[in-house]
Amino acid sequence: GAASQPGQELFGIEVTNNGLVIFGGGELLKDKNGVIVGAIGVSGGSVQEDTNVAKAGVAALNK
Repeated sequence: GAASQPGQELFGIEVTNNGLVIFGGGELLKDKNGVIVGAIGVSGGSVQEDTNVAKAGVAALNK
């Protein structure tokens, strides 16, 4: 709750946009042509920690 207050890193998480909810800590998976083929979503740490883990996942899949 505290992280979703104005000025905090998750402010706006409850806002929807045509059925989509905003979450911190995600990265898109793209093929060699730049087409989005999926995503990695992470939750449980801070937004920065979750983002770092998601980016590490993308890097591992791109090897």
